[in-house]
Amino acid sequence: MDIIITRKDLEKINLCLDKVVSSSHAHSVLLIDRSGQLIAHHGNTPGIDILSLSALTAANFGATAEIARILGEEEFTLLFHKGKNENVYFSAIGEHVILVTLFDDNTSLGLIRLQINKIIDELSSILSSIFEEKAVPAN
Repeated sequence: MDIIITRKDLEKINLCLDKVVSSSHAHSVLLIDRSGQLIAHHGNTPGIDILSLSALTAANFGATAEIARILGEEEFTLLFHKGKNENVYFSAIGEHVILVTLFDDNTSLGLIRLQINKIIDELSSILSSIFEEKAVPAN
């Protein structure tokens, strides 16, 4: 499914992403669709291949969905990977979108989750209108 995102919708999305970055001290937040296409990005990610990260995140979510199915779960809506220096928190937003938050040990997972929970309803509302009203059939 192809979608059309207006400038106004993109500004609303970017405002939500900015709120997460500024209030949680995350490095960066990416919004991608489940096929791995980057919708929006906010923050600082020097040296990170954002397009590859987006594609790999979508694949990761796909594999995790199968694990959930095997375990009798409908879906796992969030994932967390902790590294030596960097951490990644993945949140499903509705059926179509994944929020990817990159942060280091200078902030906590609890703070990241708190700040995402503060904007999740607003972001979900924006995304619902995009995917429900503006979806166009792929050629």
